[in-house]
Formats: sequence, structure tokens, C-alpha cells
Amino acid sequence: MTRDEVHALIMSFPEVVEGTSYGYPSYKAFGKFFTRLRREDDSLVLGSVPIDERAMLCQIDPDTFHFTAHYRDWPYVLVRIQSVEPEQLRSFLMRTWRKHAPKQWLKDYEAGQEA
Repeated sequence: MTRDEVHALIMSFPEVVEGTSYGYPSYKAFGKFFTRLRREDDSLVLGSVPIDERAMLCQIDPDTFHFTAHYRDWPYVLVRIQSVEPEQLRSFLMRTWRKHAPKQWLKDYEAGQEA
């Protein structure tokens, strides 16, 4: 994926706003950290990924998934945007977005998706 494609995908989620974090492009959903782009390796920082799942992802697809010492003890994985599949990235982003969405907001959103 390109940076523009990743940006469009991220912004397709309701209530996501763009900003910066530590000088990097960053996004918030419902006022909470959603993801940010690391310019040094064109990776997105993805949260809500348990450490055991991260280990499995890094083992089966190290060209796409990795982490640095900074994230070693936290439930985050770094995903290289040039090698991630769009639907796979959407799935990871949806997980984090749903975690941040207020319960009533999420309920209303899901009801609208079924209509």
C-alpha cells in the first residue's frame, strides 16, 4: 500500500482525526491514540495486538510485521505499509477502532451497518 492509500483507509473510519505525535503523522479515534506512521521504516504502529499474537505475526511474516525494543512490553505491532494487504490492515484497524468506540456509539453504528 502507499501512504496515500493507508491515509484514505484510516480516515474511512468514523470519528478519526489526523494530527501529529512526536513529530509523526498520527491519528486519534474518539480522542484516543489510533495509529501513527513511522517515517523511518514506513510502518504503522498498531495497538490492541496481544504480545503472543505479535510474536506469531512476526514469525510467520517478518517482512510485514516487526517491533522495536520500545514496544517490547506493550501490545503493539509495527506493520510495513508496502507489504501489508489492505483487508488485513483494515481488520487490525477495526479492532482498535472498536476498542475505542463508546458502547452506545458502537451499538448505533452497527445497527446502521445492518440496515
